[in-house]
Amino acid sequence: MIKIVVGSKNPVKISAARTAICDVLSLKEVECVGINAPSNVPEQPMNTEETKLGAINRVQYCQQHSQADFYIALEGGVDQFEFGPATFAFVAIANQKQMSIGRSCNLPLPPVIFQALKNGEELGHVMDRFFNTDNVKQKQGAIGLLTNGLATRESVYRQAIILAMAPFIHPELYTQ
Repeated sequence: MIKIVVGSKNPVKISAARTAICDVLSLKEVECVGINAPSNVPEQPMNTEETKLGAINRVQYCQQHSQADFYIALEGGVDQFEFGPATFAFVAIANQKQMSIGRSCNLPLPPVIFQALKNGEELGHVMDRFFNTDNVKQKQGAIGLLTNGLATRESVYRQAIILAMAPFIHPELYTQ
């Protein structure tokens, strides 16, 4: 059985990794466990580079502290782009031979929410306050709240993982 170690104990991230890898490898079941892997970036990454580094740091920690066929780490962050503030996630996937870095799509953030993040708050807590929810980051996330459930944190993470798996699906094309 394929074993996956996810660099988080967040059930949304673990479920996204499990379903994405099952889909990519045409498997019915995998062993998928989460571990507390430090990102070594701020609790709320505020730019693209911090967010990417957080995912890489988490996946490297997983590689150093566990045995698995695949290691997956996701790091959510925010940034100010030319079209406005947005949230997104980076995914790092590794095995014993290679690492692939991918990214989710952007979710535009309301300026009032982005301002709260610039003031030092974390996105999940801000969303809980604005939408009167509890621990939304381990549920549908800001994505679910801002899209009325048409997309969720898990669905976006699952897609990002599938895309980042391309080098593992066709390694011969990525080593040329």
